[in-house]
Amino acid sequence: MSTSITPESRDNAQRDSGSRRSPKADQAHGADAKPNKTQVRLGDRVFLGLSRGAGITLLVIMAGIAVFLVVKALDALGDNNGNFLTDSTWVTDGSKPAFGVAGLVGGTVISAGIAMLIAVPVAVGVALFITHYAPRRVAQTLGYIVDLLAAVPSVVFGLWGLVFLSPKLLGLHTWLSDYLGWIPIFDKDETGTTARTLFTCGIILAIMVLPIIAAVTREVFLQVPRAHEEAALALGATRWEMIRTAVLPFGKPGIISASMLGLGRALGETIAVAMVLSSSQEFTYKILDPGGNTIAANIANQFAESNDLGRGALIASGLVLFVLTLLVNGAARVVINRHKEFSGANA
Repeated sequence: MSTSITPESRDNAQRDSGSRRSPKADQAHGADAKPNKTQVRLGDRVFLGLSRGAGITLLVIMAGIAVFLVVKALDALGDNNGNFLTDSTWVTDGSKPAFGVAGLVGGTVISAGIAMLIAVPVAVGVALFITHYAPRRVAQTLGYIVDLLAAVPSVVFGLWGLVFLSPKLLGLHTWLSDYLGWIPIFDKDETGTTARTLFTCGIILAIMVLPIIAAVTREVFLQVPRAHEEAALALGATRWEMIRTAVLPFGKPGIISASMLGLGRALGETIAVAMVLSSSQEFTYKILDPGGNTIAANIANQFAESNDLGRGALIASGLVLFVLTLLVNGAARVVINRHKEFSGANA
């Protein structure tokens, strides 16, 4: 008995065989439908190229700055009759020039350290108040003021510190010397009528870097997962306990980054320090006595009046500041990487 195959039965058989196709065949068919990974869109290629070019450009600029500082400083260092790293004298126009950055580095580190000791706790407190305590309208207004303070020019802070703040701090200098003079840094030898000291300079720098640290820290606290905060509160924690257990551990790398950003500005600040500080080349650890100097302020004060050798010496001191800033940022990066896994950011 013969069976005839009609066109309709043939079409039905093909549909049945297609419906009974194995999963492997479906996966292969789906893989064929996906675009090839090597086929990248034009926009992605352009963005990748721009990003890579921006990174390479930044590295080239940093390398160019370093090369410029080294080349310009070598001639001056060759003519130096003193020890550049350990001497505190700065004589570049005599028959035997001798200059060193020991006093300048000491003044830079001390003034920046005072600024960070004052600014970091206050900035973290301001950021916590804005993000977790203040009403929304107050938080928005205060956040706007903090951002506005970060844009104030350095010369404004310098004039304010010289004309207004420095005379007001003379009484504080006397009080610290009378009651804390047994601590070496608060021992005051000169009983002058000026408060243009490293302590005053540190306060001015603290006011300048506080808005930067507060603004960055505020944005970090706003990124804390809401689930972490609600979980701490649900377990019976008070608001401060919630901040201590959920917010601060998460934001620790951000706080360190913000602090290093502020420290970078404190180390390199020029105009405000040059206007407030009664500069001298000798190193002093007594922050209540007039004197001391920083690398940036010394460059600003002497560059216009220096000869070729003096300018080379100033550029050499700028190289020291450049290396110091790189070391600080490198140390901050190491600390951030060590604390990142404990921050809860990957939870």
